[in-house]
This record gives sequence, structure tokens and C-alpha cells, in this order.
Amino acid sequence: MSETNQFDNILPVAPLKIAALDSCIDFAKKVNKHLVKFRRTANKQHRDNIYFQEYAQDSYLVKCSCPRFGTGEAKGRYEESVRGSDLFIMVDVCNYSITYKVCGHENHMSPDDHYQDLKRMISAATGKAHRINVVVPFLYEGRQHKRSNRESLDCAIALQELRNMGVNNIITFDAHDPRVQNAIPLNGFDNFQPPYQFIKALLRTEPELKVDNEHLMIIAPDEGAMERAVYFSNVLGIDLGMFYKRRDYSTIINGKNPIVAHEFLGDSLVGKDVIIIDDMISSGGSMLDVAKQMKERGAEHVYVCCTFGLFTDGFEKFDDYYEKGFITRIVTTNLNYRSPELLSKPYYTEADMTKFLARIIDTLNHDFSADSINTPTEKIRKLIAKQSR
Repeated sequence: MSETNQFDNILPVAPLKIAALDSCIDFAKKVNKHLVKFRRTANKQHRDNIYFQEYAQDSYLVKCSCPRFGTGEAKGRYEESVRGSDLFIMVDVCNYSITYKVCGHENHMSPDDHYQDLKRMISAATGKAHRINVVVPFLYEGRQHKRSNRESLDCAIALQELRNMGVNNIITFDAHDPRVQNAIPLNGFDNFQPPYQFIKALLRTEPELKVDNEHLMIIAPDEGAMERAVYFSNVLGIDLGMFYKRRDYSTIINGKNPIVAHEFLGDSLVGKDVIIIDDMISSGGSMLDVAKQMKERGAEHVYVCCTFGLFTDGFEKFDDYYEKGFITRIVTTNLNYRSPELLSKPYYTEADMTKFLARIIDTLNHDFSADSINTPTEKIRKLIAKQSR
């Protein structure tokens, strides 16, 4: 059955509505366009049925806002009814480009500010929407997912807070550690991965890339990236290499034990292209070090695929490594805010996730199993087969 008509004769849970905060409104508009296209042809035979009257719409976005007072305090507000709807609230907690005034001073919104706005929109819909789903592509406080000594456990607390506010499902991508969902074992928590979008974007911009064991190797830059890298390696049928970080546990700098060296485990890289897989590029120091070592070990081209391109320390080092030939291309998704400067870089490629997220929302709105969209193995193999012709 094709993707377009897989929900024929299946009732949605409730009328679909999407509330996108300012942090991701442009992204949400693209998702909305895909949803409108999906439903233009699906379930056409039931349009006269009262249960399908709100099925095909010109738009599923609802007008909402979080206006602020002069003190910086805010409130969440819907400008149209969400009663009885299957409401999906979308937020990008990494969008630092949005500002607001506090007593005349301009502040950039932090992840904490975005999270507070998310709670405001949930509060404004609680008791009215049939079901509340939260789409947080970059899981808020996902990097603080476990406790060491006397530390806070922010991600678990946030998930429990959302549950207590009436959220039914939480949708995220490439969570730093998906086991944090154990904090809310009775709630829906869906963690999706973008491997198909990575390969599609990479092959589009690098058509000469040969995906076979003789010419390509997958690299995990650390222990945490092993599961992602193993999946890529198995699906593509190519070898896997791994770095592990040797740290100085006698010293703490910026809250972390500093990395002394990256040690490599794997076969020879001489003459091979490599794809480095990870969940995010933060400052990028570790990723750049791994890329440099790949080249020093004889790799031909180094491609970096990360779900979230944060680039918290800017692009100077990446520009330098690109000019020196240590990296050939960086692929990240459009799930988080990316500055215009990044989009203009010659080494940057975007993996578009809007159609994938639209399919996820459509699937959950029908209360249908997400397995069909969360296992892209066959799609990846068809893509590789088409490219190799």
C-alpha cells in the first residue's frame, strides 16, 4: 500500500491542529504543506461522513502567540479554538535568534525561555484539546539525562512536568540518550532517527560517492554514537570504525573531564571515504579532531552527518578545516535553527525533515503504528541501488 492511501478507511483520533511557536514557525509551515498534500487525496470516499468533515483542510496551523509584558513575563494565547482537537505543539528550544525586551534591554531566548513558552501553550489548551502532543526535535535538557554526584536531573524532571500538565505524547529526534523516557514509563515517547534523509542529502550533493565496502567506511566518533553507526554500517553493508575518548579524570574543566586523546579502533582507512555519524555538533572540537585523524590515517574524503548542527563556537575552525581538506561536507537536518551564515557555507548540506515529520504527525493522528515510518531500511537500500546504476 502506498504512503498516500495507507490511512484510507481509518478514522483520525480527533481533528488535527498544529500550534507552532515562533521558534519553528517557518519549519512548521513546510510540514503543514506536506500534510495538506497528503490529505488532499486520502479518504476522499468518506468526505460526506460527519467524522471526516474536518479531515482535509487548507491549513492545520492554528494562530497562537506568547506575548510578553515589559518585565519579560509572558502568557500563552490561542487566537482560535482548539477544543476537541488532536493538538501538536511544536517548539525549537535551540533557536537563539528570537529576542524579547526586559525593561528596555534586549534578551536572546534561551532553551529555558522556549520551554517556558511551551508550557504556556500547553496550559492554554489543557481541558480543551482532545489530546496534546508535544514536538520537541531537540529534546530539552537531553544532554543532562543522567546524574553524577550532586547534580540536577533536568531532562527527567522536564518530562515528568509535561506529563503532569496533561501531555499525552512527546515526539523528539535522535535523543542524546532515549533511556530518559524511563522517567515517564506510562506516557508516549517517540524518538525518531534521520538515516534515510542523511543518505539522500549526501548522495544528492556527492553523486560520485561509492557506497560499498571497498570505498567507504562508517565512523562512530565516540562510544555514544555506536548504535547509530552500527545501523548505518549494517544497512549499507560496509565496515565500521570507532573512536573512543581518553579523558583525564583527575581534572574538571567547564564541568567535564577534558579529553586527552581520541583512540581509533578499525581497519585501514587508506584511500577510503568515511562518514562520521553523531547526534549533534556543539562546539565541534571533538568532531574536528576525529576528522583530522581520519585524514592523517589516509582517508580520501571525510563526510560528517549530524542530526543537530548547533555550532556553539562559530564556524572559524570548520572553515579552516574545510580549506585544509580535513572535511569535505557537513550534513545536518533542519530540525533546529541554523544561521544564514551556516546556510551559505560551501561545505554545508541540509537534510530536509519536514516531509518525515508530516508523515509522523499524520500517522499518530490516525493512532497508527509508527513502525512503518521509523524503519527506513528498505528505502535506504532502494536509494543506494538507484544511485549505483
